[in-house]
Parts: sequence; structure tokens; C-alpha cells
Amino acid sequence: MKRIGIIGSGAIGTAIARLAVAADLDVAIANSRGPESLTDLIGELGSRAQAVEVGEAATFGDIAVLSIPLGAYSKLPNGLLDGVTTLSTGNYYPYREGRIPQLDALQLATAEYELELLPGARLVKAFNNIVAHHIPLLAHSHPRTALPVAGDDAEAKRRVASLVELLGFDVVDAGTLAESWRFEPDSGAYTAIYAASGSGFESDFLADRGAPLPASRLRELLAASHRPDVAARRF
Repeated sequence: MKRIGIIGSGAIGTAIARLAVAADLDVAIANSRGPESLTDLIGELGSRAQAVEVGEAATFGDIAVLSIPLGAYSKLPNGLLDGVTTLSTGNYYPYREGRIPQLDALQLATAEYELELLPGARLVKAFNNIVAHHIPLLAHSHPRTALPVAGDDAEAKRRVASLVELLGFDVVDAGTLAESWRFEPDSGAYTAIYAASGSGFESDFLADRGAPLPASRLRELLAASHRPDVAARRF
């Protein structure tokens, strides 16, 4: 793997971009505001990074990282990610997207709903159960911190797992897209599992510096996870 494209320059997309550049990958990053809005970020990332339009980011590398709000998927050009191995970091947050009946009724996991919106993508879920500032803090930790990866396409999942490992994390295969609810918000394997202090994380998550979570413990948490009552989710 030599290069990746990133669609979305928010906290998660930027954290992944920084780790990718540090791992000697070339990165093309795009957002809805255009390349000129990324001047400062590209200056920070250095010569391995470039700002591009969304279409170029989608096909720039071996993987496209999609790190935008779920409500913005409909604004992507039709067919943009057809056939592309796509690492989605997204979650369903009703305060941001509004209510989505299929998700509230648990008819679909969020990842399955995403695939309905992007039917041609080779979609894989990762980096959606960890807060952005924990990503650089826990990359290359000792012991290694593990992240779950879920997907229906075995080859796409293998590619994403390779990227996650290159960025400094162990990987736990969390099953299919239908099973990815196990690490959605309010499940038993969501962000607080990486906290150094559960009570501190709850009171001020940005102040928490994180703690390594080995693969063995992540497997236990995924196995014990509960399907959250999405309709009751409040923010």
C-alpha cells in the first residue's frame, strides 16, 4: 500500500491523514469546501499530502477513507465509490442527521444503511468506535491497541485491516456489516473502552489520554456487546 484518499477533513479524517503520512503513505484529501480550504492542513502534513477535489480523492489510492457525516452521503456524486474499497468511519447521530426510521427500528445496522446509499462501494467499517484524539495517542501503543473491522467483502476487509495495522493498531475481525452494531454508539464496544478513566471520560472526554486496549479484551467486549436502543438515543 502506497497511498490513500481521504474524503472529509474533520477530526477523524485528519487524524488518519497524520498517521498515514507518518507511515510514508501519500495522501490526497478532499472536503466539501474545496482544496483551497485545506492549505493549512497540507502545510502541516508536508510533501506527501495534497488537497484535491472529492472525485480525485475517491480514486487516488488503494483505499478511500470516507469520513463525513452520514447526512452528507446524499451529496456525493452518483457512483463516486463504485468498486472502491471504502473505509467508512461514520456513525448515526440523530442530533446531526435527524431521525432515520430504518435505523431507529433496528432494521439495519448503520453500515448496512450506508451501503444502501453507496451500493457500488466495497464498504468496510473501522475507526468509528474511537474518539479522534485517542487515535494518535494510542497508535503504536505498548501493548498494541486493537480496533474492530467489519465488512462483507473479504478482500476489501483485508485491505482495510492492512491499513489499520500500518497506522499502528492491531485488528479484530468484527464480522459482517450486519454485525457492526456491536461497536456502534451506545453499544458495549464504543469509545469509552479506550479511556484511561471511565469516570473522567464521561465528565470530560477530551481530557482523557486513553489507555491501550489489546485484541483479546476487544474480542471479549464485542462478544458481550448489546444492541443499543437507537430510537431512544439522545444527545
